[in-house]
Amino acid sequence: MKFVRYLLFISFTTLAGFACNNARSDQGTENQISADAPVFTLKDDRVYDFGKVKEGEIVEKTFAFQNTGKSPLLISNITASCGCTTPEWPKEPIPPGGESTIVVRFNSTGKPGQQSKAVTITANTEPPVIELFIKGVVEGTQNQ
Repeated sequence: MKFVRYLLFISFTTLAGFACNNARSDQGTENQISADAPVFTLKDDRVYDFGKVKEGEIVEKTFAFQNTGKSPLLISNITASCGCTTPEWPKEPIPPGGESTIVVRFNSTGKPGQQSKAVTITANTEPPVIELFIKGVVEGTQNQ
């Protein structure tokens, strides 16, 4: 039993040491990247509440943003939490001080009830992942 405890202690100590070393080495890199990194600055709230809509309606929200960093901002991908939500984004780099938009469309067909959808943006920014949300209530059809 003592041997098992000893192995567990050694395992945890080793893992903790690796975690600490990785955290220390990342900090130095992060500080160097952060100084010149592009910055995604949203001009709207991160959460858009579309209120109530009838089932079958398409809700559209345009999120405006600006690159307030010191180098070009490039969005590499945007994913939605559901196939009913489709994002459109600029494929070209946004220069420092430049502005652009991300359009998010939610198709409420077959989605009655409370809705909350996440849109995850992956870019060359610090932090590299930004999330936007749309939410609201879809009133179902009465013909069942």
